[in-house]
This record gives sequence, C-alpha cells and structure tokens, in this order.
Amino acid sequence: MNNDFWQDKRIVVTGGAGFLGSFVVEKLKQKGCRNIFIPLIEEYDLRRETDIVRLYKTAVPDMVIHLAAAVGGINANRENPGAFFYDNLIMGVQLMEQARRHSVGKFVAIGTVCAYPKFTPVPFKEADLWDGYPEETNAPYGLAKKMLLVQSQAYRQQYGYNSIFLLPLNLYGPRDNFNPSSSHVIPAIIKKCVDAVQKKESFVTLWGTGQASRGFLFVEDAAEGIILATEKYEKSDPVNLGTDQEITIKDLANLIARLTGFSGEIKWDTSKPDGQPRRCLDTSRAKSLFGFSAKTDFEAGLNKTVAWYKSQLS
Repeated sequence: MNNDFWQDKRIVVTGGAGFLGSFVVEKLKQKGCRNIFIPLIEEYDLRRETDIVRLYKTAVPDMVIHLAAAVGGINANRENPGAFFYDNLIMGVQLMEQARRHSVGKFVAIGTVCAYPKFTPVPFKEADLWDGYPEETNAPYGLAKKMLLVQSQAYRQQYGYNSIFLLPLNLYGPRDNFNPSSSHVIPAIIKKCVDAVQKKESFVTLWGTGQASRGFLFVEDAAEGIILATEKYEKSDPVNLGTDQEITIKDLANLIARLTGFSGEIKWDTSKPDGQPRRCLDTSRAKSLFGFSAKTDFEAGLNKTVAWYKSQLS
C-alpha cells in the first residue's frame, strides 16, 4: 500500500477528525504519509484569518485537503442557512487565499452535490453545474461550496495557483453523524429503524413522500477518490466523485428496514420537504482523469453502517 509520492509530503487535512476526514487520514497513513496535521476546532477556528495563518506557519504544508464543513441534512439546512453559508464560504475562501500566500503547493477543495441546480438532468454532468439555481433548502450551503470552484479557477488563471475541486455524492458509512437534528438521510433512517426495533414500536415516520431519489457513495470509497485526485489531478475543472446508481428514498427505507430487522410500518410525513427531486452522478470524468471508480456494494456498505451504529449503542 505504501506510495513513495506521499512519504515526504506534509499534509494538512481540515476536518481530519470528522466523518470523511478520519478515513482520508487513515488512507494517507496506509499509503506511507508520515506527516499529517489535523487542525482541531478547539485550537483553530478556520473562520478566522489569524488562526489560518497560524496553522500554515505551524504545519508548513505541501498540500491542504479541505474537508471541514458546517453541514447537515434538510432540517439542519432549513434552520441554519445563514451560518451554513457564512461558515463554509469564509473557511474555504480564506484557507485557499492563505495557502496561495504561503506557497502551499496544492489545495484540494471539496464541494458538494448540493451545488448542482435543482432540476439537473440525470445523471448530473459537471458541465451542468451552472444551468440553474440549487434546491432551495440547501442552496446557501451548496453555493458557498460552489464558490471554491470559482476561486480555484480564478486563482489558476491569475496566479497559476494549483488547486482542484471535487464534488462528492451523498456520503454514508461507519462514524457518520447519527444526531437526529442534523443527520443525513441514511443515518437518520438507520437510527429510527434500530431504535424502533429496540423499543418494539410498530411504525416509524420519515420526511417527505419517499419519491425523491439519491445516489450514495461509501465513505471509504470517497476517501480513496480524494487521495487519488490529490495525487494525480492538476486542473480546476470540477470532477464528480460518486457512483452511477440511484435509489428512491422509499426503496432505501425498505432496504434499511430489512437490514435492521424492522418489520413495522413506514409512514411518510408529506408536510416535510423531499429536497432535490433526483440525484445521480455521471462519474466518467473521475475514472478517465485519475482512475477512480467506487468499489463498495451498496447493501454491503449499508450493513457496515448499521453494524457500526449498533456497536455504539452497547
């Protein structure tokens, strides 16, 4: 697994203690990276320019992989649109600007599938990114992240600065956020089903109609894709990271119910929003540019996620 490319690199991974970040850090170590700096929120507020300058002076990185984000599901986006816009925008813009000023060799910006227009033709192609406004409930978050693409392209044009912009699909997997107030759809449904089994409840209630569809990317696959792109990709054209599979939320709920052993009724609260109608990515660009394709079977990934959540309860 060791890779000579990584052995002498000094890497800052913002969000390295978080869900996706923890897997990126593990894979970097597996590939022989010996110098990884994780700025913890208690020591570095990445919304503050002075903290970012201190970070770069302390870590002296060759590369920055920017994973830190203020993020959540539909409910969290509805309750925190201003904070999600400001925190994500100000973190990313200042981190990239100071990386340029401190001569950091490469900046890896992680965007979001929420940056795509609400009614993007399926599968989403990178060329479609500017063909409309994002889905309203997560537009502030999606647009704040999308500005990193604009910044990357502008900085490459004016300064010759090397940065890349990746668009991961909805992530899932062990260590995900299972907090009901801010979780995404897979951990939210897993928690409801597992809790219902334990409490012997006869039904669970889920948001929306169940008709919306999503694609999902297992977190370990996402980490592998980010590392491949960091190593091999050198342009500012956006690149999707995901799978070409798509499942309705209703079918997803039925699948998770089966995997968790929940045999009760699934009720749908149609007063709550579905979010974007469909999400499925065209993943051909990542495969052709840096050889990434997701490997984890969806049901196998869900089983690992369910097992991890249950292990945290005991």
